[in-house]
Amino acid sequence: MKAIIPVAGAGTKLRPHTYTQPKALIPLAGKTILSITVDQLRDAGISEFVFIVGYLGDKIQDYVKEKYPELKAWFVTQSERHGIGHAIQLTKDIVGDDEMFIVLGDTICEYDVKELLDMPCSALGVKRVDDPRDFGVAELGEDGYITRVVEKPQIPKSNMALVGIYRIKETSFLFNCLESNIMNQVMSRGEFSITDALQCMIQNGARFQPFKVQNWFDCGKKDTLLESNATLLKKFGGIISPEHNFENTIIIPPVSVAEGCDIKNSIVGPNVTIGEKTTINYSIIKDSIIGSFADLYDIVLTNSLIGSDTEVKGESRSLNIGDNTEIDLGES
Repeated sequence: MKAIIPVAGAGTKLRPHTYTQPKALIPLAGKTILSITVDQLRDAGISEFVFIVGYLGDKIQDYVKEKYPELKAWFVTQSERHGIGHAIQLTKDIVGDDEMFIVLGDTICEYDVKELLDMPCSALGVKRVDDPRDFGVAELGEDGYITRVVEKPQIPKSNMALVGIYRIKETSFLFNCLESNIMNQVMSRGEFSITDALQCMIQNGARFQPFKVQNWFDCGKKDTLLESNATLLKKFGGIISPEHNFENTIIIPPVSVAEGCDIKNSIVGPNVTIGEKTTINYSIIKDSIIGSFADLYDIVLTNSLIGSDTEVKGESRSLNIGDNTEIDLGES
């Protein structure tokens, strides 16, 4: 069994943050988007991982090697992004005939990984949504198996969205369909889609069970990322590193504070995640994500996403600032 995690995307909807940091490494509820996924799979017994990297891929590689030295990890570079299907095809020589557990790099769901691993046939993670037109969609037959999958249909025949979790037993079957689609230029919206390859498998006799996830957290845009951060903090509680310095400060849970932070004369929370070695003084922060090595002084923040190595001074109410930025909002 090999876990495949595509993290080659540029994360354009989260710019300017993703100019200098992969979306998968943005802090979320005391972890990162990537570490939440890796922890789920590792805790279920999976120890072999293939990361498909591209833009800023060296940061993904350094992060995995530092945080997960016990894992057997491969890194495959997708130099030109032609879609998830193209990305998965690049892992063929590494995966061989092993079964695959594919989780998209920006997918965070609550589900029982072991239950999914124990299912007798291949399975696709699904979640009922109000408007499925922006997702891959699974149509179910009377026997409960998936009869058809289609990528972002304009007139959906089902409201079961594919959440980006794929348990594949017939590995060679999937690679053959991916190779056929690439050779014959079978594309959806200009990309080689994994959904089209799954449909190829279904048309040629493969059977897929749907697997309903409990919750599906959206990390694609600033507002939904902040909402997901708040929900996860409330659900799992904040993690405050013992290696910190708080002085004349009020913490309103849930809050997550990484190690080495220096917070003085401030009110922090609720629903705040703070990266490591960040300094905060004379500030009020709630419903926000603050990166590592940031320096905030005399600021009021709400619903804000602040990158790493950032200096912010003055007063504001809502900011969306990327890494390595210096802002002074005070009077001069």
